[in-house]
Amino acid sequence: MESKRQQKYAKLIQKEIGDIFQKDAKHLVGRAMITVTHVLVSPDLGLAKVYLSFLLADPESTYKLINDHKKEIRHQLAKRIGKSVRVIPELAFFPDDSASYAQHIEKVISDLEIPKAPSEEEDEDTED
Repeated sequence: MESKRQQKYAKLIQKEIGDIFQKDAKHLVGRAMITVTHVLVSPDLGLAKVYLSFLLADPESTYKLINDHKKEIRHQLAKRIGKSVRVIPELAFFPDDSASYAQHIEKVISDLEIPKAPSEEEDEDTED
């Protein structure tokens, strides 16, 4: 369970990294739309796990590019939140595959062969 402080840090980092991808890191991501879906912060606030979702881009190559420029992204984050926090956390980026997982589960459910339930009239007839 995350503390209120961790949750506050996580929201701040999520908002700022999202802004960085939209404005400051256009040279890195090009036309790709990157969404910061979730951020988890360690109890000592020294590590932030950032989950990303990609649109209009190849996820693997974009993810690799972001990981290669992690230091630059952290520097941009430090410029934005450095005055309001003590420690700028190390960033660990992870691809968020919850959307593809949801599609997979939806497909599995739609492919199920579910027999129709007997109607109430048929139930009453069999009970007599």
